[in-house]
Amino acid sequence: MDIHSAANLEQAFAGNRLLAALSAEERALLEPHAELISFDGGDIVLETGDVTRRSLFPFDGLMISMQRELSGGRSVEVAAIGREGAVGGIISCGHAPAFTRALVQLPGPAVAVPMAVLEQAKQESAHLRNLFCRYSDALLSQVMQSVACNAFHPIEARAARWLLHAQDRAASDRLALTQESLAGLLGVQRTTVNAVARVLQEQGLIAYRRGAIQVIDRAGLLRVSCDCYRAVEDHFHAVLGPDGRGTPPA
Repeated sequence: MDIHSAANLEQAFAGNRLLAALSAEERALLEPHAELISFDGGDIVLETGDVTRRSLFPFDGLMISMQRELSGGRSVEVAAIGREGAVGGIISCGHAPAFTRALVQLPGPAVAVPMAVLEQAKQESAHLRNLFCRYSDALLSQVMQSVACNAFHPIEARAARWLLHAQDRAASDRLALTQESLAGLLGVQRTTVNAVARVLQEQGLIAYRRGAIQVIDRAGLLRVSCDCYRAVEDHFHAVLGPDGRGTPPA
């Protein structure tokens, strides 16, 4: 992507929900230093222990999986971030070491902003500070809900929840994802995911083709999914809302 293209920058800032909540004055604090980067599936954005030097704001289908590595070479996803958020330095507010590996799950572009620029912009804009504080709360809620979901809900419900979140972030019915990747994200064996995918496909909810899963019946997936999906989405809307300021209580 050409960073000097005004059309691409406009698409990028409009395509990420955090950046879209900024005023023209706040955008001007970031745009001169922003870079547009395209990522492929499987790219590693951050390794555990890496110093965070930039924040990435996904848009146009990019989804990044935050994964915690466990003993024995296994790993499990603790959060997934797409066009609704940002990766790197948002919660730590500076050059802190990454606690998880950040792996591109669905390919696409992102706006990259150096941490120093972002921290300076937050000093100059109260709305920017409030926006990222609110997003930190929303992201933490996703992690906490995932812990509860993984502990108590069956794999079918968890898989449906994950596919719904992925569809939201990709803004597409087609997800470039293998069953092996999905198994790793859910922390289960591939044979388990194969069985679940077969059931969902037989019910007409998804179609699986080599290297891709297509959502056929979103309403059906919602019925199969646990209430964790709606809990996370409702909290995100309450905390951030359409303008980054949250939804006032009724």
